[in-house]
Amino acid sequence: MRLTNYSDYALRLLMYAAVRHDTSVTIMEVSKAYGISKNHLMKVAHALALAGFLETTRGRNGGLRLAKLAKDINIGQVVRFTEADSALVECFDPATNTCVITRACRLRLVLRQALEDFFKRLDRCTLADLVTDQRSVRELLIAKS
Repeated sequence: MRLTNYSDYALRLLMYAAVRHDTSVTIMEVSKAYGISKNHLMKVAHALALAGFLETTRGRNGGLRLAKLAKDINIGQVVRFTEADSALVECFDPATNTCVITRACRLRLVLRQALEDFFKRLDRCTLADLVTDQRSVRELLIAKS
C-alpha cells in the first residue's frame, strides 16, 4: 500500500500542529518546514478542518490548531478520510471491475485482508503516538521554518 501525497501532507500537517499545540500555526510556516507547496497544504488544511481534525482562524493572528487533543485523533480515521478510495486493485470495486478471473481469484481476498490489517494497525495509533518526542520533532521542524 502506498499513501497518496495528500495523506502524507495531512499527517505531517497534523504532526506539526501537535508539536506546536501551544500556538496557532500558519500554512506558510508548515510549507517552509516541510518544503511542501503552500497551495497543496491549503487544500489539505481546508479538508482537515471540514472533517473536524483542525480548527482554523482567519485574520491577522489567524492560523491552524488541532480541533481536539492529539491523543484523541486516531491515525486510522485520518488515513481513511484522506484515502477515501483505498481500492488496491480494480476488483475491489464491482462497478469498475473488468478482471476475467475475479470469481476464481484468491488474490483479492489476500489483498483485502492485508488492507484491513493495515487499517487495524493504524487504528491503534493516535497523533500523540507519532509525536511522543515532541521536543526533538519541534526542533527539527522549527529549524527548517
